[in-house]
Amino acid sequence: MRILITNDDGIYSPGIAALAKIALKFGEVRVVAPDVEQSSMGHAVTHSRPLSYRKSPINFEGIEAYRVNGTPADCVALGTHLWSRTDVVLSGINLGPNLGNSMWHSGTLAAAKQAVLLGIRGIALSTPVGKQEPDFDTLAPFVEKALSILLDETTIGLFNVNFPSMPVGMKWTRQSVRLYDGRIVPGMDPMARKHYWFTVTPLEPADEGTDRWAVENGYVSITPLRLDLTNETMLKTLSEEKKLDGL
Repeated sequence: MRILITNDDGIYSPGIAALAKIALKFGEVRVVAPDVEQSSMGHAVTHSRPLSYRKSPINFEGIEAYRVNGTPADCVALGTHLWSRTDVVLSGINLGPNLGNSMWHSGTLAAAKQAVLLGIRGIALSTPVGKQEPDFDTLAPFVEKALSILLDETTIGLFNVNFPSMPVGMKWTRQSVRLYDGRIVPGMDPMARKHYWFTVTPLEPADEGTDRWAVENGYVSITPLRLDLTNETMLKTLSEEKKLDGL
């Protein structure tokens, strides 16, 4: 199995090194990651300038590794072009969760989505981070278990995996969709210039069975996703009630 690994935290992130080490147990690994942090970049792709890649400045213990002057989605597009017959793309381990609504702007998940758009299996992996970086040694058995399930030949598609800091088990989940109270927090930089931070506060608790609920209760959350955003129920209703077959 040929495994391409990327992220949105950049080539220097300890999360990508931890993931690459574990992935070696499942096949041949290559790392292609952004040269700088690209967090919350979403599914941006670069079209206004050329992309380039260079060998990684850090050692991945025998794994071929490269840095790209582009986004996570760029890294997948370029990496799979340069390394033909890629079987799966792993994105992460992200320093910070990608749960619920954050899936919409996650660069980590976007890399996995880009893989699926190219006909390749895509798996995004994330974990919360506090004042200290995550304990990847503690997470390693759960990362390996998740990969053993998702890299099985019968498990094809797009998956979003989130690891709590101290997992007690694993659960299949659905995406938590909640409404938020968006707030703009003003501030002042050292040069007395105004700046602003955007933050959100959830208006409702996470429902049981969702990704956010699972991680809040100590479980690894594995959420199968799809690229088709069509609201099938609404489409059926509108097709029956509001005919569009002429004027």
